[in-house]
Amino acid sequence: MGFMLIFIAIIFFSLGILSKRNPTWGWRANEAWKIKGDSEPSDAYIDDMKFRGSISILFGFFFLTCGLLVIFL
Repeated sequence: MGFMLIFIAIIFFSLGILSKRNPTWGWRANEAWKIKGDSEPSDAYIDDMKFRGSISILFGFFFLTCGLLVIFL
């Protein structure tokens, strides 16, 4: 059980760091198809993705802590 929580933590960390470093990585697949013509992500979208990356990193810390507690206690 503890190793599964650590695995989930690694996934959250990876997605969080990816969102913080490159917030436009999934924009074309998720949002661009809804807009006619050529367009770029807005500043609000970029800020939102960076915020979501921060939240994902926090969830990663939570799952890592829980996983380590389950293993060592």
